[in-house]
Amino acid sequence: MDIVTPLNPASWTYAEEFVPEDDVLTQARARAEEVGVVAIGSGGGATLGFLATLLDARAVVEVGTGTGVSGLYLLRGMRPDGVLTTVDTEAEHQRLAKQGFTEAGIASQRVRLIPGAALDVLPRLTDGAYDLVFCDGDKREYVDYLTAALRLLRPGGVVAFDNALWHDRVADPSQRDPETVAVRDLGKAVREHDDLIPLLLPVGDGLLLAIKR
Repeated sequence: MDIVTPLNPASWTYAEEFVPEDDVLTQARARAEEVGVVAIGSGGGATLGFLATLLDARAVVEVGTGTGVSGLYLLRGMRPDGVLTTVDTEAEHQRLAKQGFTEAGIASQRVRLIPGAALDVLPRLTDGAYDLVFCDGDKREYVDYLTAALRLLRPGGVVAFDNALWHDRVADPSQRDPETVAVRDLGKAVREHDDLIPLLLPVGDGLLLAIKR
């Protein structure tokens, strides 16, 4: 087995920033910092946009609206008539996200903002109707989000989870806090599921992807 030398910090930063962000995304990030939201990194965001384009996504679900950083990436990658359904417990965060969508020139009918807990909202969404499900909510609920995503996705659809490395804690077996254990359990569940083709990308804080067969 060939040994690949780990990226040095300069190369990692170069890769993470390879797809530059515009003023709309920069402002959305600034709003996230103001309200204490940790938005997806630029590398992870670019990956989401790439996936949405690759899937020719018409319908996407997002768990964790934040201030709209990931939503902007998703919407820009989706079909012009695509609709993003995004769920968050914080109505104020969704208000800020809507501001960013408006600044980006995204039509209001392309975004369905639903306030509430993901595990209350997801059961109300239609089976097999979505091309992509992106999860960036409560890490302790990640396995439950996976169960919901498998129901919501069409065959060939993709589920994605941010923070799949959880601040370098997942790879360290001595770390046993609830969030780390939950993310680690998610990885195992995705890897061992017969109906999923998994991939873990070391972008940002880790992006776990899986295609539904």
